[in-house]
Amino acid sequence: MRNKFIICAIFASLILLPVKGRSCSNVIVTKGASADGSVLVSYSADSHQIYGELYHTPAGTFAKGSKLAVYCWDNGKFMGNIPQVPVTYSTMGNMNEHQLIFTETTFGGREELVDTTGIMDYGALIFITLQRAKSAREAIAVVADLVERYGYASEGESFSIADPNEVWIMEIVGKGVKLNKKGENVNRGANWVAVRIPDGCISAHANQSRITTFNMNDPENCLYSKGIVEFARQAGYFSGKDEEFSFADAFAPADFGTVRGCDARVWSAFNILGEGKFDGVDAMEWMDYINGENLAHRLPLYIKPARKLTVKDIADVMRDHYEDTPLDMRKDAGAGGFELPYRWRPMHFEYDGKSYFNERAIATQQTGYWMVGQARGWLPDIVGGVIWFGVDDAATSCLTPVYTSGLHAPRCFAEGNGDMITYSDESAFWLFNKVAQQCYLRYNYMAPEVQKAAAEHEEGALQVISLVDEIAKKALESEPDQAVAQEKVKALLTDWSDRLAERMFKRWKMLSNHLLVKYIDGNIKKQNPDGSFKTNGYSKSIPEMPSQPGYSEKWKEAVAKDLGDRLLAH
Repeated sequence: MRNKFIICAIFASLILLPVKGRSCSNVIVTKGASADGSVLVSYSADSHQIYGELYHTPAGTFAKGSKLAVYCWDNGKFMGNIPQVPVTYSTMGNMNEHQLIFTETTFGGREELVDTTGIMDYGALIFITLQRAKSAREAIAVVADLVERYGYASEGESFSIADPNEVWIMEIVGKGVKLNKKGENVNRGANWVAVRIPDGCISAHANQSRITTFNMNDPENCLYSKGIVEFARQAGYFSGKDEEFSFADAFAPADFGTVRGCDARVWSAFNILGEGKFDGVDAMEWMDYINGENLAHRLPLYIKPARKLTVKDIADVMRDHYEDTPLDMRKDAGAGGFELPYRWRPMHFEYDGKSYFNERAIATQQTGYWMVGQARGWLPDIVGGVIWFGVDDAATSCLTPVYTSGLHAPRCFAEGNGDMITYSDESAFWLFNKVAQQCYLRYNYMAPEVQKAAAEHEEGALQVISLVDEIAKKALESEPDQAVAQEKVKALLTDWSDRLAERMFKRWKMLSNHLLVKYIDGNIKKQNPDGSFKTNGYSKSIPEMPSQPGYSEKWKEAVAKDLGDRLLAH
């Protein structure tokens, strides 16, 4: 496996609490909760250092004795070699050719449990498992085997692991280091638990451990590592009865920082998709937990959504900034004059001897890439798996579909097409960043235009995909030689993925130019119903006098209070 780099951003201290976390978010939809019977998993890989690109690894066959080099996903460090398996599966981002989806968020947990002698970090686990497993249950078994054999080298992780039929959350922490006389770690392995989300329900996680108590006698719906409770007892993390054991409370106790900076994003996703209720209970009843006033009032692991959900519904949740909730960032002076729902890092600040913090929403400026994985069990694997992929900030970008059986990633997302310090005018990451930087300057005016363009592309792509599905199915059925048919269909689906990505890229170039022309120098050019710009009536190159709507009322209030009489007109 080629070297992959991703470093999800560290969530800074909140009110002097030393909280560590990596700021990624997942929303999970079972097939019974989706409008078309799909399984859906969203993921944002958020970091100030990650470059947005779509990783692709082709399937392979390997001779006996072959080795696989393992690299740390966080920093690229070589960790060691492990035996390669005879056959590996093709992967496209966080999905594989069998419609397996595997994503993560980091919750940190107890620092003493990190195995510094281990080989398998969380990123290596994801991509190696995608190459070796066909189903969610197989994936859990592969992860458990890898960490048992080679040691788990990361902090605590929440994994979303899904196939066309089942969705699981698997949470894992290390066992720390205890060396024997030979210098071997006798604590090698990991503590983990995996819970299946009931069909018809949705779940989410965002850098805080979500699994509390679990049924230890239900292997159909709950799997866990051997000796997990006894390990916690011996370490002093737990002292009750087995049935009272809570994974989260033992290995990653909640505090104000993890709740407000992490679980608040879960609350927001549930609030949106439950339409203000969690299984009939008003979502606002959990504000005592979100505000850190009642940490025992934990969010449920899963809820039933208010209605059946679509890819577009989940994509839009990933664009959330707590709009129209008590945490809405557009409503205070920090939003500036244009209702900006972002706060630049660091996450905390000091003023007049007091410590304050900024909200952390699902959508964030430092996203490297984001996605909605779609597994469609009613279709053959070669057609059914689609990764709806995007780069940069979800609120100012869009998703485009890429079939996971494809032969390569679209050019604008391809590895090596630019990097975090090398600009490429063929890269979607740099293009979407251009548009985002424009929007951040006058957000309340520009962002709605960008979001309209995103909706048009995504809704149009959904229609195209349904047609491509039918073309691909007919191609499979019409060719008697299935090996030939498979290759033809892979090429067909790769071509369609490329076309849709290219269309998106061209649209965003036009959008970037349009925003520059329309909003230049703080003005807003007026437009005709057809979208063309209004002229002064004499020259085609001179616009009508542009509008100048000015700043938000909150900004005006703050400036008036700050400057007193100095700006008062007489």
